Amino acid sequence: MIVTSGEAHGADGSYPVSEHVDHVVIHVGQSLDEAQAQYARLGFHLTPRGHHSLGSSNHLAIFGSDYFELMGVEPRNVAKFANGWGHPLGLSGLVFKASDAAALWQRLVARQVPLEGNGPNDFFRPVDLPDHGTHDARFRTVRIAADSIPNGRVFFCEHLTPNLVWRTEWQRHANGVNGILEYVYVTQDPAASAAILDRAFGPGAVVPVEHGLRLQAGGVSVLYLLPQGVAARFGDDAGALPEQGERAVALTLRTGSLQRARDALRIGRIEHVREVGGRIIVPAAQAAGVILAFEER
Repeated sequence: MIVTSGEAHGADGSYPVSEHVDHVVIHVGQSLDEAQAQYARLGFHLTPRGHHSLGSSNHLAIFGSDYFELMGVEPRNVAKFANGWGHPLGLSGLVFKASDAAALWQRLVARQVPLEGNGPNDFFRPVDLPDHGTHDARFRTVRIAADSIPNGRVFFCEHLTPNLVWRTEWQRHANGVNGILEYVYVTQDPAASAAILDRAFGPGAVVPVEHGLRLQAGGVSVLYLLPQGVAARFGDDAGALPEQGERAVALTLRTGSLQRARDALRIGRIEHVREVGGRIIVPAAQAAGVILAFEER
């Protein structure tokens, strides 16, 4: 069910929806073992494999206030997860933080943002902690309707047990990465692609940049770029656009040391690495279909 409603604002005209990225999703299908090995070679310390109640499985790379998720499905759960994600492999999930999913649902309905279901969706993932047993990491999500986001998902996530996700032992990475800087779409029509976020976050949230548009979500720039913008920024061709006209193609990650990133990539024997404009670029073929950039901050 897709829900829409009339527009409403707070008494002061504001629209209090969090403009902070919680995590991003890299969809790897049935190749979770291969993606796990590939990202370990890229210098990430991934969490042990987790299994969602909805049928998917994952590994996370946890940073200071955000993370990325390698999400796939094990062969034994293919039937259970058959209708779960429904989007192409690669970078296909942009997730914003939510402090109160129920209140957020009402705010998005008031902004006439099409949503999935009749309200927030709850699910869990068991987490094994050495010497502390197994606990359920619990989440509550609000999803923008899938047909509003070609080739991917955008949703909001309320962490009910954040202490089971952001743990110090999972935040140390050989490549020095400590956060996400950019989530990048390639599109022939940035305004059309960004319209759903402009509606969700309110007028003025999405602003022009060279070759496209940007939503500044806390420390993360969500970029909608023309193909030439992606090529200029990453020195890499994003490849042919899908029929729907847009897809997420690149992540820029913040590292405390480019030298640490160089060393990790060398040790991992990552091929075809380049440096463009003070950034280290890993081609999509070496990162489960995602162009990765490392930038020192």
